[in-house]
Amino acid sequence: MKNKNNGIRKAAILLISLGPETSAQILKLLPDYLIQKVTYEIANINYVEPEEREQVINDFLDMASARQYVIDGGIEYAKELLQKALGTQRAKEIMDVLNQMKQSEKPFSIARKADTRQLTNLLMNEHPQTVALIMCYMQPEKAAMVLSQFPDELQTEIAERLGTISRTSPTVIRKIEKIMEEKFSSLIDNESETIGGVKTLVEILNSVDRSTERNIISNLEEKQPELAETVKSNLFVFEDIVNLDRASIQRTLREVSNEDLALALKGASEQVANVIYANMSKRAADLLREDIQFMGPVRLSTVEEAQQRIVGIIRRLDEAGEIVISRGDQDAVVV
Repeated sequence: MKNKNNGIRKAAILLISLGPETSAQILKLLPDYLIQKVTYEIANINYVEPEEREQVINDFLDMASARQYVIDGGIEYAKELLQKALGTQRAKEIMDVLNQMKQSEKPFSIARKADTRQLTNLLMNEHPQTVALIMCYMQPEKAAMVLSQFPDELQTEIAERLGTISRTSPTVIRKIEKIMEEKFSSLIDNESETIGGVKTLVEILNSVDRSTERNIISNLEEKQPELAETVKSNLFVFEDIVNLDRASIQRTLREVSNEDLALALKGASEQVANVIYANMSKRAADLLREDIQFMGPVRLSTVEEAQQRIVGIIRRLDEAGEIVISRGDQDAVVV
């Protein structure tokens, strides 16, 4: 059996053993580069010997138990239990792997796990540069929720720093972690890592509410026009529907509920509305106009939430390759 000790192969075998539904949930939690490697390995595994499958599962269970022992009682406690259960040599092997994993974990792991409200309270009085650095290591959707709670002027300051961070030295990270160790108790990354930048900012802006998004973009246009243009070229907003091709608009409309579409168009420009109507049957367009006409007054926040849900559908379809969003000067090619 080749590559028995290969970590990617072990991960692939474990996921195959767990079944597609469970494996899909696990894959969502992995970084992109690992998803690519593991899925490639899964695609290239035609057969697994029962003995190898059993060994991989046992290794996983041992490792999971070891991590729990560390959480419960620390390193020495884990060593003692593992030695009693598995013997000295096997316990050493597992602890060596755990130590390697520990060294490779990103900083601010507790920030990624913390309750959003608590996290917001902890970061509210920190310097915008510190907040931006920590957000670089957080899930985009969580960072978006935290960012939306900051005052408008601070939102822009943090966004500006997110968009301009490129690399951060381990010394800076260690210093920040030392200051905030009681709040986050994060692990230290020993190597300089590429973080932040436009990609991170766009991912976060894709998840914030529209008011926060517009405020940040508007202020960036004043303070850093070039950065604002770069962000906008990578960011899809509701009004950009007019730039989609007919096939993409029609595919999107099949996913959108009539209620959301009516709410979204309630606050849309005439140009956007005309593009939507033009991609519907005459009967459907007339019914939609009637729904909007008889809807009555609607809160702006409700309209924006509906628009954001539609944008979420468009982004999901784009990621799945079912529609095409042209960004910047790049021409999207469908094959």
